[in-house]
Amino acid sequence: MKKYVLITGASRGIGRSSALLFAKNNYHVFLNCRSSADELTQVKETIDRIEGASCDIVMGDAGNPKEVREIFKKIETVCGRLDVLVNNAGISHIGLLSDMSDDEWDAVIQTNLSSVFYCCRAAIPKMVSEKRGRIINVSSMWGVSGASMEAAYSASKSGVNGLTRALAKELAPSNIQVNAIACGVIDTVMNSQLSESEKKALEYDIPMGRFGSPAEIAKVIWDLANAPEYMTGQILGVDGGYL
Repeated sequence: MKKYVLITGASRGIGRSSALLFAKNNYHVFLNCRSSADELTQVKETIDRIEGASCDIVMGDAGNPKEVREIFKKIETVCGRLDVLVNNAGISHIGLLSDMSDDEWDAVIQTNLSSVFYCCRAAIPKMVSEKRGRIINVSSMWGVSGASMEAAYSASKSGVNGLTRALAKELAPSNIQVNAIACGVIDTVMNSQLSESEKKALEYDIPMGRFGSPAEIAKVIWDLANAPEYMTGQILGVDGGYL
């Protein structure tokens, strides 16, 4: 029997790896991203080549409540409810807080934090009606410890962590598990802006001596989707021993 998962930010990196993993394991995957239509189409084409796998593209800005409503209208034409929601969409901003514009701040908060709220709000009612479902939020170790020159990003991910813990308590009576992954430095496009010297400095600080891979985080997302029901409200650190 097919299950259904929505993955935001599925065009590359952690989202792409997660989509492929769920598709290989009998999930119908709803692939979402805001603007990388060509890359998302490539993910769909890859899934379509997997025997028995299925997926749909649901383009839209997860940080925009109107677009999230449209995304879920499309999902409802295919299935009654989601089994799993993976809130993965995210952007970064590096720079002094004092130099950050209003629009830059809003973009980080909307994409990283508000998107989690909007997607959860849309998915929860039908999960509650059947008293089952999993919500997995992709957060960051910087939401735990904070990072210099990444104040907005750190604030947004700290908000995701707080939302995860609070929502887990709210939904526990309905047998819906809500957990988050506090990712360390992962080898994704988001970190490609780092210079070679910056990458080497970060690797030196990581006890494992390397960046994590999107596939490793995807595996943790999969494990959380299949974890015991009693596991909820957790912020699971996957950072190579950094914190």
